[in-house]
Amino acid sequence: MSKKHREQHEEHMDESWLVPYADILTLLLALFIVLFASSTLDNQKFNALKESLNAALNSGAGIMDSRNMSELMVDKSQLTQDTIVELQQLKRQMDNYIQENHMNADIETRITDNALTLTIRDRALFDSGSAVVKPESRNIMVAMSDILQQYPKYEVLVSGHTDNQPINTREFESNWDLSSKRAINCMKILLENPSLDPRRLVAVGYGEYRPIADNATVEGRAQNRRVEVMIKQKILE
Repeated sequence: MSKKHREQHEEHMDESWLVPYADILTLLLALFIVLFASSTLDNQKFNALKESLNAALNSGAGIMDSRNMSELMVDKSQLTQDTIVELQQLKRQMDNYIQENHMNADIETRITDNALTLTIRDRALFDSGSAVVKPESRNIMVAMSDILQQYPKYEVLVSGHTDNQPINTREFESNWDLSSKRAINCMKILLENPSLDPRRLVAVGYGEYRPIADNATVEGRAQNRRVEVMIKQKILE
């Protein structure tokens, strides 16, 4: 090969390796963005982020619009802070009701994962083996509905739970049936408040399968027999 030919060859080297190299950099950037976003964004905005990433990768743009990305982060930060403040306020209202009615031993409130959960011992609501809310206990759910109507942005999940002692009666064939009916009956009392949108509420029975204590002890089984009301901000439409 002549010297002139070698020089021309060197001047026109194959640069196709730059394409996969750029793709790798893009994928790495996308990975870090997704990992960060998954810990800070709600589901709706995370999906929007995912779609933007897919569009960027498919179009070959390689990166997202940094302006849009910062807006997502700021919006989520503000949303989370507002949610926590509102949940703390809601918790104080419920705690005041609990203290005024001397029900501290039967109702517990706690905030976890941007949700407020109220745990109500079954003895505060039902007779043993029954799903009928005791007349004197209806006020618990009525007071709760009065408070919930002040927070229309929140969804409410009412869940029933039992211990692991089997039940087989004319009314309830299993703990699934008992826990489900208890949750539904509590939800029905909440919905007697016409200001509550029924679309916000869900009732579910978990039976014995989500214990919070050891079923081997009397005390543990008593803790597992409960109704939980989880209040969480719904995904914006």
